[in-house]
Amino acid sequence: MAAALSVVTIVALMLFKSWSATAQIKPQEPPIILTHTDFIELIRGSEADKTMDVLGVLEQHWHRKYIPMMIESMNYTNSSLVRHSLGKLLFEKTGYTHADGTNDWYHWLWNQPESITDDYAEFKAQLYQEIDPAFDEYFSGRQASARIRLDEIRWGGVVQDGIPPLRDPQMLQTREQDYLADDNVVFGVKINGEARAYPKRILAWHEMFTDTFGEGDSAEPIAGVYCTLCGTVIIYKTQHNGVKHQLGTSGFLYRSNKLMYDQTTHSLWSTVRGEPVVGPLVDKGIALEHLSVVTTTWGEWKRRHPNTSVLSLNTGHQRDYGEGVAYHDYFSTDRLMFNTPFNDNRLKNKQEVLALRFQGAPDKQLAIDTDFLRERPIFYESVGKQRFVVLTDSSGANRVYDPKGVQFVNYDQDKTVTDANGQTWSLTEEALVNNIGKRLERLPYHRAFWFGWHAAFPDTRLINE
Repeated sequence: MAAALSVVTIVALMLFKSWSATAQIKPQEPPIILTHTDFIELIRGSEADKTMDVLGVLEQHWHRKYIPMMIESMNYTNSSLVRHSLGKLLFEKTGYTHADGTNDWYHWLWNQPESITDDYAEFKAQLYQEIDPAFDEYFSGRQASARIRLDEIRWGGVVQDGIPPLRDPQMLQTREQDYLADDNVVFGVKINGEARAYPKRILAWHEMFTDTFGEGDSAEPIAGVYCTLCGTVIIYKTQHNGVKHQLGTSGFLYRSNKLMYDQTTHSLWSTVRGEPVVGPLVDKGIALEHLSVVTTTWGEWKRRHPNTSVLSLNTGHQRDYGEGVAYHDYFSTDRLMFNTPFNDNRLKNKQEVLALRFQGAPDKQLAIDTDFLRERPIFYESVGKQRFVVLTDSSGANRVYDPKGVQFVNYDQDKTVTDANGQTWSLTEEALVNNIGKRLERLPYHRAFWFGWHAAFPDTRLINE
């Protein structure tokens, strides 16, 4: 009897283990039945039977990986039936009932784990090539290369280089220009001893310029990238490891930040990081070096640099280059044109911050409220191991230097800084220099709207009080 019970027990244990293992197997996800071409047909809505068939399959064989294509389809279809049906399905299948339009759905989506079909990049390629054939190459066959969420890449409303970059633009000497008032905003750059001013009123219409400072072996090719939506002007050296990258405006955005492209491979590049994020140049170790740029007024810049040159109005394009004309409505409110995954109210969306990041601390970023800095002409801080001092002049312009242990106690908010030992230093765009020739080099920085910087670097530290 004992032996029989032993056998029964053993069999029971074996059956229990088998059942237990089966019970722990996660249920299979439903198969992906619809393809990107089905959603393209939905957007077109040209064949009623086909439209109803796709909507029926979508309801019966729902999969969360369809959501990005559903939202994009809602955004671009002209069919009210398709738009209404997709919206109803999203409400029913997700349980999210607070959306009022595609922006709300995008905000909800971007706060969920990324979930896309294997052919999502092909969907974007086929959808957007109908707007501009050049868009196909940004996405087709490149899903595996993406280092940002593909569902966060949105079309900005223009074709490739539809906002035309200024390439090697015509410059004028100070005495030759007659269109700028002293209070007009300019972005001042000085490289290889050459000072140049790029007025906001012109750049807002073009959002990018390429230029070269110096000649011969010392020539430095640069690209100035102005993302009007996020208030960022960044100067990049375009040559990396002997390769000069010809950059342009892709027509697309990531978190309301402009995406660039390069003319050789059509890889998409992050404007704020200066590196490829989709395409064959990804993971090649390419990160363009960014340089300093001063946001100031024309009157202040020409006073400091009487031999400066400045952009000519002769750009080759017909635009109203009046001060404050371009993006007037956008700049005059705190509303966004394209939303991001975040809502951070520590500062207003378009409050300007001094944006700081250094190669020695790639995972650390810092934003400092420019109103905070106006009240503190000398301000010390650090990012990682990089200690720095921000000097803010009487116009509100900021400059950042590596203090190398020097403690400054007074700044006349013009050109002279005094250290704790009574030594005076002259402020230049390249460095702080004392009377025995010691130099404290300038560090790279730029300004940005708070929302744009925070969207690019959600973990950024903020100093505003």
